[in-house]
Amino acid sequence: MKARVTVITLGVDDLARALSFYRDGLGLSTDGIIGEEFEHGAVAFFDLQPGLKLAIWPRASIAHDSGLPVDRPSATDLTLGHNVSSRAEVDQVMTQAEAAGALIVKPAHETFWGGYAGYFQDLDRHLWEVVWNPKLLPHDEA
Repeated sequence: MKARVTVITLGVDDLARALSFYRDGLGLSTDGIIGEEFEHGAVAFFDLQPGLKLAIWPRASIAHDSGLPVDRPSATDLTLGHNVSSRAEVDQVMTQAEAAGALIVKPAHETFWGGYAGYFQDLDRHLWEVVWNPKLLPHDEA
């Protein structure tokens, strides 16, 4: 199997609130909420990088579509790593996230492996790591 991850979907409790956080607070590009004409269809997509989108979809809609019950989310089930180009950019993104309403879980700090990173939770408690790791930068930024 050749893995091709093209969409990362986050379950949210309030789609409009999550849209505002990611679009207005973090500045991610989106066409807004689409699919509202379908029951359980309302969703928003954000462009992350070529070939990869972030989707936000109500937890109830994910449960309906998958056939699984809505369960209590755990912040430590998954992290999303946002690798940026510099230490200063880590600080900038952390400040931007906090201003948008994110909870700073662990302020940006020097890491034991020589990088720089911090953690925040979005409005639905999804855990994001903002990290400067020069060994994992995309080729166009290395």
